[in-house]
Amino acid sequence: MKKLKKLFVILIASVFCQQTFADNSIFTVMDDPGVAKKTFEGSASAGYQGQSGNTSSSSLTAQATMTWYKNSAAYSVWGGATNATSNDSRSSETYNLGGRSRYNLSSYDYLFGQASWLSDRFNGYDARDVVTAGYGRQLLSGPEHALRVEFGPGYRYDTFRNGGHNSQSVGYSALNYQWQISATAKFIQSLSVLTNFGEDTTANSETGLQAAINSQLALKLTYNVTWNNHPPESAPHRTDSKTSLMLTYNM
Repeated sequence: MKKLKKLFVILIASVFCQQTFADNSIFTVMDDPGVAKKTFEGSASAGYQGQSGNTSSSSLTAQATMTWYKNSAAYSVWGGATNATSNDSRSSETYNLGGRSRYNLSSYDYLFGQASWLSDRFNGYDARDVVTAGYGRQLLSGPEHALRVEFGPGYRYDTFRNGGHNSQSVGYSALNYQWQISATAKFIQSLSVLTNFGEDTTANSETGLQAAINSQLALKLTYNVTWNNHPPESAPHRTDSKTSLMLTYNM
């Protein structure tokens, strides 16, 4: 009975807490407390590009993740921001925040709860709030390969840039894979899907490669793709992609 109460508290806390960190792509921290070697892991990344002369443009991307590990549980927060301008006009502006909890039932089975907030006005959303909870399976636990799959019910609330809002129950599923290629290089592939089992389905993919410079600094290259089969009227393209090169500091 005590274990059931603990599981219930973890899921409810994850669903209703107000975060200061989140993500429009996929949360790519592998948060298995069963193989964690530290009680805390975190990283902060930033990338910048600027151009001047015949044309003027700049872009800035920043991300942060933090995870705390207990004996059978992990608690994470994450977030990011991207801003771009072209000829003194804003061309992209994205902010995302989120939080997650995980409780291991066994070496392979776990329960999770996850909540996120996104503001991406150039893609039609003033805000997009998503809450999910469910069951996960840790198929591989490293150290060379790590793979997890998870699924469960969720709730999504969209506030559109051109006015109006929409709320719906959704089904959530995700896959997250990491391959430690060498002592200094890591490959990441993640995929998540939110669907109402009707006309509204959103899929996110993140492909990344991280190369360590030293024990605390690394270069991280990521390619993110978001596909929406029913996008907002103010941003009618179904597919949106982003490539980022960032310097990462491991806490």
